[in-house]
Amino acid sequence: MSTPHVVVVMGVAGTGKTTIGPLLAAQLGVPYAEGDDFHPPANIAKMSAGTPLTDDDRWPWLDAIGAWAHGRAGLGGVVSSSALKRSYRDRLRAEAPGIVFVHLTGDRSLIEDRMSHREGHFMPTALLDSQFATLQPLGADEAGVAVDVSGSPEEISERAFEALGALDR
Repeated sequence: MSTPHVVVVMGVAGTGKTTIGPLLAAQLGVPYAEGDDFHPPANIAKMSAGTPLTDDDRWPWLDAIGAWAHGRAGLGGVVSSSALKRSYRDRLRAEAPGIVFVHLTGDRSLIEDRMSHREGHFMPTALLDSQFATLQPLGADEAGVAVDVSGSPEEISERAFEALGALDR
């Protein structure tokens, strides 16, 4: 990539944002920030209890991620965020206009299977349906790429890296 972009790795829970984000950041030679770390404790408690977040819950979280991305402008970085709705991505772009998105996509049954095997995460598989119902894929006017999550983390990261490189051509 010719300039160090700030990349938001997005997608529904279980697509591998926390796995792919650091791998992609390493390939790009930039820092990674875990989007879940920007959630206030009340959000974590709601999700842990199986309660979907409201937009009002998400705004401070998105603003915090956007502030991090803004601070990385011109330097590059990778951060994870579900960024399921266009309005959420617009909120992130309002803080950091140059960000690009890597939308991790995949078959629901594959994602549910992966979620059911991970340990120590607060997001229960019961919220997967609400995630898919909320998801608005990237629009044609949004800077970003969609990357399928089948295969190994290394394969997925490599597809993301190559797709991002194509954005600069």
